[in-house]
Amino acid sequence: MKNFTDARVVRLTTFGGPEVMELQEVQLPPPAAGEAQLRQTVIGFNYIDVYQRSGKYPLPLPTGLGHEAVGVVEKLGDGPQDLVIGDRVVYMNAGVGAYASHRNVDATKLVKLPSSVSDEDAAAVFFKAMTAQYLLRRTYRVEAGDIVLVHAAAGGVGQILCRWARGLGATVIGTAGSSEKCEIARSAGCEAAIDYSQPDWVDQVIASIGGRKARVVYDSVAKHTFMGSLDCAAPFGLVVLFGAASGPAPEIQPELLNKKGCLFLTRPSVFPHNADASVMRANAAEVFAAMDRGFVRASVAARLSLDEVSAVHRMAEARSTAGSIVMRP
Repeated sequence: MKNFTDARVVRLTTFGGPEVMELQEVQLPPPAAGEAQLRQTVIGFNYIDVYQRSGKYPLPLPTGLGHEAVGVVEKLGDGPQDLVIGDRVVYMNAGVGAYASHRNVDATKLVKLPSSVSDEDAAAVFFKAMTAQYLLRRTYRVEAGDIVLVHAAAGGVGQILCRWARGLGATVIGTAGSSEKCEIARSAGCEAAIDYSQPDWVDQVIASIGGRKARVVYDSVAKHTFMGSLDCAAPFGLVVLFGAASGPAPEIQPELLNKKGCLFLTRPSVFPHNADASVMRANAAEVFAAMDRGFVRASVAARLSLDEVSAVHRMAEARSTAGSIVMRP
């Protein structure tokens, strides 16, 4: 077929275990108006990929998988473009389908990579760092002197939140689910790290900061930590619920926020914060600047090929890595 590109893509026709993902050979058509065709160089993995593959977060079938990748622009569709052939770009907000060797992407979803950031580093942290960016700079603008509490501080987003908030001059307290993970949290910049599996973890958090409480609490654990998060927030403080690793947060009556200290509660998401192209690129520029300053660091634990996509998911579900997983097409 004229001008079509040979591509390999992962397809999902049913929900289930890692074995349901199929790597297919396809003919990718030329990019439509406003699109760019990428030869992808590194594909990022995020745990939401597991939820979507398994059906916990169901997608319309059939579907691709994956949210972020780095690539080189090889073709451009008609219409105004601020890209040229050969540009290195990264994306995380273009819809599922990043598990592919080549892909047509809406050009407004692409961000040019600075020369200071490698393809692998970008694929390893971009989605996670963009999540940290909107939490630290838009949901609540962390400033020097703030006390910040980060749950799941040893996780991918958690470590970035801790290191970045510390770089901004905040006092950072972390929680994690084991003593080993607490050690990771401390190495990521936490002044103290508390094991939230302990029944008195709330008292330990407050004691670790001399009886004070946090101006902002970042909670991606939810079920096991949410009520404690309300107790750890200072009067007029903000509780940011942005995930549910342990299950949905308990339902509460709004009056409880008043009783706990006139608290503010929000449930934000990364995609609405990056829906506008100019805003997304400004957010990305903050991420790249934070990488240059060492606040955001890529830690790649495993490098596999797209042919090994099932192994990637098994590895992630086994929690056998302590860093990012990336795939080469």
